[in-house]
Amino acid sequence: MKNNIHPKNYRAVVFQDSNDNATILTRSTVATEETITLDGIEYPLVKVHISSSSHPYFTGEERIVDIEGRVDKFKARAEAAQKAKAAKAAKAPKTKKQVKTEAQKIGTVTKEPQDAEQ
Repeated sequence: MKNNIHPKNYRAVVFQDSNDNATILTRSTVATEETITLDGIEYPLVKVHISSSSHPYFTGEERIVDIEGRVDKFKARAEAAQKAKAAKAAKAPKTKKQVKTEAQKIGTVTKEPQDAEQ
């Protein structure tokens, strides 16, 4: 193995899930200012939004974990897109086919006149 290739700050770190306060003690090089005491020993602390203890894939629960409002932002964008699409469709000029179809629905169209040249 090569010498001096590993980082110097590789140490024990605690990752804490903000959903259920579960803690995971592992080794990492992540930089953090916070600390936590576990079993009488002080460790650097990294808070995460979701971990294996709260992720629906690992827990088997179907729930929406949304710390930063991403679901609400997505729903708002989807609703705005639908409104914009409807407004654009209302402003667009109708084609002859659309006019004919609408007229047939209300029963105002009779047979189209044939060209005089035939």
